[in-house]
Amino acid sequence: MDLQIERERSSYNISGGCTALIVICLLGKLYVANAGDSRAIIIRNGEIVPMSSEFTPETERQRLQYLAFMQPHLLGNEFTHLEFPRRVQRKELGKKMLYRDFNMTGWAYKTIEDDDLKFPLIYGEGKKARVMATIGVTRGLGDHDLKVHDSNIYIKPFLSSAPEVRVYDLSKYEHGADDVLVLATDGLWDVLANEEVAEAITQFLPNCDPDDPHRYTLAAQDLVMRARGVLKDRGWRISNDRLGSGDDISVYVIPLIHGNKLS
Repeated sequence: MDLQIERERSSYNISGGCTALIVICLLGKLYVANAGDSRAIIIRNGEIVPMSSEFTPETERQRLQYLAFMQPHLLGNEFTHLEFPRRVQRKELGKKMLYRDFNMTGWAYKTIEDDDLKFPLIYGEGKKARVMATIGVTRGLGDHDLKVHDSNIYIKPFLSSAPEVRVYDLSKYEHGADDVLVLATDGLWDVLANEEVAEAITQFLPNCDPDDPHRYTLAAQDLVMRARGVLKDRGWRISNDRLGSGDDISVYVIPLIHGNKLS
């Protein structure tokens, strides 16, 4: 798919990129494929089963650093593949500072050199972490023409379209009407934890007519509203007066009870 987008991007004026979260039900099993920072969880009898991992500069630090180490020309002589707790300043040349390389899970000390003054390949923490100060997600589709601002350095070589695939065997469990698979973009997960989503689902679905075919759509809409919150004087707020999501929010709530017939 990503290669097809690359081939057709000029013919169809395709630009930008996106994450991908896909679920396929085949022979009694769910296959959940994720490339990006969307997330999937199964809620079964109130329990949470994670069905994906997020791919960000932080979670893929070692892969990105290794690629930059092996192909330093991709950094355009503007970046360093090493990670430091903060930006290195010229006055710190010759001094010791903590750093991490691709083959390290922890930190060690090194003597600061001229190359360490370059901007780090990965900078920032959490949702503010960026690759080359540009993009905060490391897997997905597209972004073939994405460059570092005001440069000719392409970021696409560091991005992967390869998904992580997790498998859930429907035949191992007897699913009830309130057991569901939740797929959502980071607009939901940025403000609601897995436990909060599971609690919302377990509170909402039992109050719906079990014969209502729209109950799962209504549950998805409820999650969107919980993540967006209520507009107040200080902006959109959710429970406990926390800041609501300012990102786009897409949510699917998929019942698993039909899987009983497939197993």
